[in-house]
Amino acid sequence: MTDAAATRPPARRQAYGLAIFAGILHFLGWAGFGIWPLGLVCMVPFWVALELGLERPWRHALGLGWVYGAVSYLGGYHWLVEFLDVFSGYGLFGSAAFFLAFCMYLGFDYALYAVLYRALRRRGFTTAAVAIPVLLLMEWLYPALFPTYLANGLHMLTLPTQVADVGGPLLITSLMALVNLSLYETWRWWRKTRTAPKLTWGITGVAVALTLIYGAIRIDQIEARLREAPVLRLGIVQVNMGIFEKRTEAVEGHRRHLEQSRQLEQEGELDLIVWPESAYIANLPRDLPWNGNRIRKDLSTPILFGGVSTEAVDGERRIYNTVFAMDADGMVHSTYDKTYLLMFGEYLPFGEIFPILYELSPNSSKFTKGSHVRPVTLGPWRISTPVCYEDILARFTRRMITEAKPHVMINLTNDAWFGDTQEPWIHLVLSKYRAIEHRRYLVRSTNSGISAVVDPLGRVVAQSGLLTRENLRVDVHMLEQATIYTALGDWPGWLSFLAIGSMLIRRRGAVR
Repeated sequence: MTDAAATRPPARRQAYGLAIFAGILHFLGWAGFGIWPLGLVCMVPFWVALELGLERPWRHALGLGWVYGAVSYLGGYHWLVEFLDVFSGYGLFGSAAFFLAFCMYLGFDYALYAVLYRALRRRGFTTAAVAIPVLLLMEWLYPALFPTYLANGLHMLTLPTQVADVGGPLLITSLMALVNLSLYETWRWWRKTRTAPKLTWGITGVAVALTLIYGAIRIDQIEARLREAPVLRLGIVQVNMGIFEKRTEAVEGHRRHLEQSRQLEQEGELDLIVWPESAYIANLPRDLPWNGNRIRKDLSTPILFGGVSTEAVDGERRIYNTVFAMDADGMVHSTYDKTYLLMFGEYLPFGEIFPILYELSPNSSKFTKGSHVRPVTLGPWRISTPVCYEDILARFTRRMITEAKPHVMINLTNDAWFGDTQEPWIHLVLSKYRAIEHRRYLVRSTNSGISAVVDPLGRVVAQSGLLTRENLRVDVHMLEQATIYTALGDWPGWLSFLAIGSMLIRRRGAVR
């Protein structure tokens, strides 16, 4: 047995151990646990693991990437087990099995990352040239239910996150990956496997400095703009009813919304009261306008609320998750239907092909997705109303902003589906970047928490508790200027695509 053959199994075990360790660092540094410095180092052991097996078959790289990704998602999305157990109808064992399969699917994006990384490295391109473009490509194009940006770990740092209005979360991921790369190259230098990475250090230092300078400038600019902008006085109602309780005790739910809205009106004049997703669950008409006095009763303030609308098309009853805008006269003139539906809660994958799935999962709904992203209107104001997890989808929200040109974004959500887990906190965290990207207030009205108001700098200026019954009052400033991200979208993803394409076309020579 040769020396190389004798050392191969330990090296293989070491590589997988590093991949697991990197995955743990990743989910601890991500949005849920929020230990953000770990996001600046989590890629380092993963790259070391990939380098250890660079001469091994591509299947080895595939396995390392899959392990890293699966561990990241197992820790980051552990709360899905409770959600599936409650709402899928499959039981705890079936829900856990589906969760594992789901994480294996999500983890495959890093399996693809590892295979592509290995292929480009073997064509002679350095880690510095390969590592970041491949990461951005996976974050940009891999189809996932929830966004998986490394950038989500930095949500609480106001100064560096301001560059999101230039390149979205991908640009912040680029900065975090660049810090990871500097640490990785420093480790190689310390191990005496390369010379001092002065160029990498220089680029990283300049990028961090420019990011912080840009952030400081933009904070001053936006705060000045906010001082001059017109104000909309908002009241947010959070009644805290369980997902099944809302269905079985709809009258009580309506009573709570009215009671808490009256409290808000008694405390002072408002321009708009916001109720959350599915606040009024009786079937409502789709033909506009219609009189909503039976819903608002004695309230005099305009109301934005979520409900269920229905229509019959070719003998088929269609159900929509709808946002309704009711003016001061009680008339509903504009609506928005949710476009991105949540699996298992609002529809079942392949349910149209195999209707028996709905019989096996009786708690799942069967909604029809919306067909437009038009704003709802309140007097002179245009309001974009992403529903539920639509506010964490960067590309979808950009489409909304581009077409609707709203003055404010108001998200209506019912996170009671997830109970007392990390998900409601993660939902808020992932949505915060939408406010920075487009320099609009993001208002979140939820049934059971966490309701919040995020200003155009990504700061949470008002927030409710989780599983609490309470109201929020806040003034939001109405803005409408476009940003670079609004105009250009995910250009870092396009640059990564072009960079990788050029590397696949040409070869540099031996591995360096």
